[in-house]
Amino acid sequence: MNIYLKIFTCFAKIGAFTIGGGYAMIPIIQREVVEKNKWISEEDFLDVLAISQSAPGILAVNISIFLGYRLRGTRGSIVATLGSALPSFLIILLIAMFFAGYQDNPTVVSIFKGIRPVVVSLIAVPMINMAKKAKLNIYTGILAAATALLIVFLNVSPLYILLVTGVIFTTVTTWRKRK
Repeated sequence: MNIYLKIFTCFAKIGAFTIGGGYAMIPIIQREVVEKNKWISEEDFLDVLAISQSAPGILAVNISIFLGYRLRGTRGSIVATLGSALPSFLIILLIAMFFAGYQDNPTVVSIFKGIRPVVVSLIAVPMINMAKKAKLNIYTGILAAATALLIVFLNVSPLYILLVTGVIFTTVTTWRKRK
């Protein structure tokens, strides 16, 4: 099979069958890209995930862009992004066209209420797995907990936290290298 078709098919399947958005897609993308197709290692996937979360935009699209680029450069990036976004776009378009008449239907409302807890678990599981695989030490564990507390309880923007920690770690690393 042509590698571009394989990339497109892989990401289209992920985009079409994942409910819950970017974070819910993480375990599926990881399974497809790392375990099934063996396109990158687990460590490289965590790096791509960290970069994708730091970049502006939709997480799943960012992951597609970075993974597609790693696999086949600019063309791979475009193909992976189209594969990831096109099914969701078409599904949302269909829902928008037909859902307006059913949005207050009790059955539809019940279905969406039932889906919510599943989506929460789909987001929580990859976060827990990432924490395990990140091999946190005491300092990075404290940093992760402090970051979560700042975001949840003080509504601090994750962007500010990323900028501050980036500056601190760059400064510390530079200082250590000079010694």
